[in-house]
Order: sequence, then structure tokens, then C-alpha cells
Amino acid sequence: EAKRAQWDAGWTWTKDSLGRPWMTVTCQGEGASVWYPCKDFQFDEPDNGARLTLTVPDTLVAIANGRLQNRTQNNDGTASYAWAVVNPISNYCLIPYIGKYVNFKENYKGKKGLLDINYWVLDYNLKKAKAYMPPEVHRMFMAFEHWFGPYPFYEDGYQLIETSNTGMEHQSAVSYGNGYKPGYRGRDGSGTGWGMKWDFIIIHESGHEWFGNNITTQALADMWVHEGFTNYSETLFIEYYYGKEAADAYNAGIRRGIRNDKPVTGKYNVNDQGSGDMYPKPSNMLHSIRHGLDNDDLFRKILVGMNKKFYHMVVTSSQIEDYISGKAKFKYNTIFDQYLRSIQIPKFEYYFSDDQQKVFYRYSNCLPGFNLPLTLKSNDSRLKIYPTPDWQQLLLKSNQKLLFDKSAIENKYYLTALHVNP
Repeated sequence: EAKRAQWDAGWTWTKDSLGRPWMTVTCQGEGASVWYPCKDFQFDEPDNGARLTLTVPDTLVAIANGRLQNRTQNNDGTASYAWAVVNPISNYCLIPYIGKYVNFKENYKGKKGLLDINYWVLDYNLKKAKAYMPPEVHRMFMAFEHWFGPYPFYEDGYQLIETSNTGMEHQSAVSYGNGYKPGYRGRDGSGTGWGMKWDFIIIHESGHEWFGNNITTQALADMWVHEGFTNYSETLFIEYYYGKEAADAYNAGIRRGIRNDKPVTGKYNVNDQGSGDMYPKPSNMLHSIRHGLDNDDLFRKILVGMNKKFYHMVVTSSQIEDYISGKAKFKYNTIFDQYLRSIQIPKFEYYFSDDQQKVFYRYSNCLPGFNLPLTLKSNDSRLKIYPTPDWQQLLLKSNQKLLFDKSAIENKYYLTALHVNP
């Protein structure tokens, strides 16, 4: 039994508000062997999908991943539900839901054609769910198929299923327990207000369909690929609907959840997930890389290309890092090392010559060779620089001095900007 789902593994045996049985499982991290026998490695995905048959009292409904193959009425007061997915799936993503569920469905016109969507909710929440869920799911698909390419599991459909825990990214059967309201259980993790304009669980957990379920890491130590990219999907969702300034504010706001107590990347070969910073810190790293790249079209092509190249694949962090560097034609290896394998937050130091015509700048509090490019922009000026731990100098043109603004730089890049004395 899970003592604190979804953060703890095992069954949840609970009841709905009318006192009727309501059951599910959570098992990410600890592994699916807490509830069924398996080779308990997330990289060991079956090539041709999986099948799950649930036998329950015939007064209840049993749901799982993918598509319902059949329901068999038994002669002992039970019914058996057989569900199946045809795509590769991590063992922790295979999950049951049992309760007094009702269903409504629709077809969504996506990038690969019609996608059938099924919503499963407790019967007394049907009216509320019909009004609330589809608009938010449509917004999610419009934004994420734009940024990441087609939903990776058209063959298995998409399901959003009400559950007693907050939520989880179960492939093609996303858990939802956010109370039919925006934010994360009514809260905005960024403190900016932008997190209250959308339902965190629908957006975040669905984002895992691309990062975590489509692209799966071989080692738990590389879980930043799942959580960091999915955390960043929230920023991209905000940008798609509310613009870049809102996205910058949100991404900077979630830094307050970064502890920097240990590196994001965990230890290999010992089933270690690494730091909880794997959510907001890599998200801020990716946002910094994107602003430095200053080519939104290329950045989007990199994200879409990742989901195409590594489609339904198990990968390592180094494969993802090399792919980004290769497509951007810039070696980001020290930048990945800095934010994923170090707890130092770089400092960007700068000062001006006495006549204000030159700027001198460097990085400090960083790994040797740290070289994050910075693109500094305003409405009428733009400057791209390549700081390193060594002092550099640049002759400034008209208005470029104003680009060295501490708050503007820190709003876009995860570093500390310091105007220092020479």
C-alpha cells in the first residue's frame, strides 16, 4: 500500500466521497515490482506493447492504458476488463484504475490525423468534467504538438482519468487529481500568477507523453530528461498562449524551488534518481540555452527533431546533450556539466571603462571552460557575446551599454549578474 501516493509506491485503497471503492497504483522510482512481477528496469520496454486484464466486482469499472479490448461478464459477480497498448511502454507506466467511473469521449484533429480521446471520471463529476477537461486538453495538444511534434501514441489513443492522487504521467492513461481548477491544487509554483491560468496536472503530466514516455532514459540518474524537459514544457505552453514575457517570468519564478543541495544527475548503476532539482533547474538551463541561441525556429526544430530521432527509444543523457549541441552547432558540454553535475550557479561579472565606451566581462563561480552564450536585446539594440572565465572586452555601440541590465539578464538566464568594480 502506498502511504503517500503519488510520492510513495504501492496500491491506493481509498473511497470516493460517497464511500465507494476507488483504487489505483503509483510506482515510479521504486518500480512496478511493488505490484506485479517484472524485470524492474525502466529501460526494459516491451517492443510490442503490453496487455493488462483486471477482474473486479461488476459494480465497478476497471481502466488501464491504451484501448479496451473487451469486457467479460463472469458468473460470480465479477467482470474482467482487458486493456492493451501496442507501443513500447515503461513498466511503471502500466497502471490500473478501479472505481465508479463513467466515460465520455471525442475525436481531436491533431498533426497525425484524428486522435480519439477518452475521459474517465467519477460519475458524480461528469457534468463538471465535460465542461472543464476538453478545453484544457485541446490547449495542451495545440501547444505541445507545435513545440514537440505529433503526440507519440496515436495508435493507443489518449485518456485522462480522475484519480485520488494528484497525478502521474501513465502513458496514454494520464492520472488527474487536481480538483478541476487551475494551478497545482490551487497554487502557483512560480509565484507570478501565470501558473494560475492553466491546469498544472493536465499540462505537466501530458507533457511527459513526449519526455519520459516517448523518450525514456536508460538510467534513473538521467531523469532530468523526463522531468526537466517536461517542466520546461510548462514555460513553452505559457509562451504559446501568453507570450515570451510571461514565459520568461514564469521560468524565472520557478527557480525558488531549486535547492542546489546536490547535482541534478544521480549516481549510475545504483537506481539513484538524483536531486529533486531535476524539475526546475534543467528547465532554467534549457531556457538559458534557448535565449543564448536566439533562434526560436531552430530551437523548436531541435525539440521536434528529438522526438522524431528518439521516437519510442531508450536514451542516455549524453545522447540528448550531443543531439542538442550537434543541431545547434555549438558545444554545450560544459553548460550541461555546470547545471546538471554541479551545484554552482555561475556569476556573470561586468564593468565599464571610465569613458563608458568599453565593457569588460567574464564568468566566475563556474566550471573551467563554462561558455554559455548571452544574447542581450532591447527593442532597438542587440548584442551577442560569448563569456568565459577569462576577462574579455568589447567596444560598445550606441545604446548597447543599456543592455547590461542585471534584472533583464537574470530574467532570461539562470545566473547571477554582477556589475563589479575593476
